[in-house]
Amino acid sequence: MAYVPPHKRLSKGGAASSPPSPAPPPESAIPRFQRNLNLVSKNNPKKIVYAENAISKWVVVGLSDESRVSELTRLEPVDVESVDRKSGEKPLALVLKENVDKASELSENPWIFVSETVKHDLFSSIRRVKEMTGNEFGEIKPTLVLRFGKIHFHGNRSYTRESMKGSSLHGGTLKQLHKSFYTNLPAAYVEYITSNVVPKFDFEFEEKELYHVKLSDNTQPDSTISCKCAVSKDTNELELCKIELNRVRHLVVDMSCPDKNLDLRLMLCTKRILSALTDEEVEKIKGLINSARLDSEVKGGLRWSFGSQSSGDRYSVIGVWHTNAKIFRNSCTRLKVRVADRFDFRSSSGEVSNEVSLKMPEIVSLLIREQTVNNAVAIEKLKEKLKLIWKHFLIDRSST
Repeated sequence: MAYVPPHKRLSKGGAASSPPSPAPPPESAIPRFQRNLNLVSKNNPKKIVYAENAISKWVVVGLSDESRVSELTRLEPVDVESVDRKSGEKPLALVLKENVDKASELSENPWIFVSETVKHDLFSSIRRVKEMTGNEFGEIKPTLVLRFGKIHFHGNRSYTRESMKGSSLHGGTLKQLHKSFYTNLPAAYVEYITSNVVPKFDFEFEEKELYHVKLSDNTQPDSTISCKCAVSKDTNELELCKIELNRVRHLVVDMSCPDKNLDLRLMLCTKRILSALTDEEVEKIKGLINSARLDSEVKGGLRWSFGSQSSGDRYSVIGVWHTNAKIFRNSCTRLKVRVADRFDFRSSSGEVSNEVSLKMPEIVSLLIREQTVNNAVAIEKLKEKLKLIWKHFLIDRSST
């Protein structure tokens, strides 16, 4: 009998099984951090969660006069198979017009503009995180990360190729268009980072292969539990390493860089390691992990036999990631280059992507102390990091 993935299985009555949801726990049973966050779930199928007062903004970076976006840039359709397949339309990217005089129209130090633009939002976001946790971070881990990708603008079929190039679109419509951040990078760029950029810095190197099993918890419908697992060298079976709640976003700044090959996303987020689980809860989660079987032929690299993808009416497997990462680190920077094979059981969709991100723990450490002198030093450090990005990681679009 052929293997039937969980998302296609039917109950005996012919309808997809849907166990009854238990009554939500009383507020006193919900951890204080989660109550204070007042989580808001956006893009629900992927459980992207924002704190209630999260800040999200989009800016154009790299122009000497940021008010002249409509004169110097245009929207260009890009070929992205996965996006085309879902929406039937090509996404758009903001690029520099061909006749722009780069010597006079481009900024010599865009990292200063970015740092000055984000600093007050960064300070206030860190302050809110500290208030939510009562200044006791414990298992709450704030992270400041810079991700590389492409900002996609999604319009509709009424936008012709000529109107995409016109300045009128930028005046009022550009900010209104739905935007998404696409992190799947060309393999050639990933090779450029590992072969040309990394050797310029004094990094320690580490490789990690992990499976991330995503679970829904009927007692916390707005959260996703992520179980980090590794394959035991002795038994060649999956072993549970860490249990976390999904990441919560507090600050997201998307930066269109029209003269470069890629755009950037600066993100302040938190995640919480679940250390207060009961023995029964841990055993149920371990049971789901232990019932998985390694299978390189399926998306995500793991499969479950019929009936083993849920644990009673509490936990259910909703997705799986298989990641292979190369990590380059020093005391103040953590550069991760990884291949992620993802599958979401709810949407029956998956994708293999090449991703590059840079974490800045030194800056977070300074911001947490929240003293005027530390904030000033943190922003100077951020300027240094962004300058490094512009000098070494981003490539002029004209040379790609």
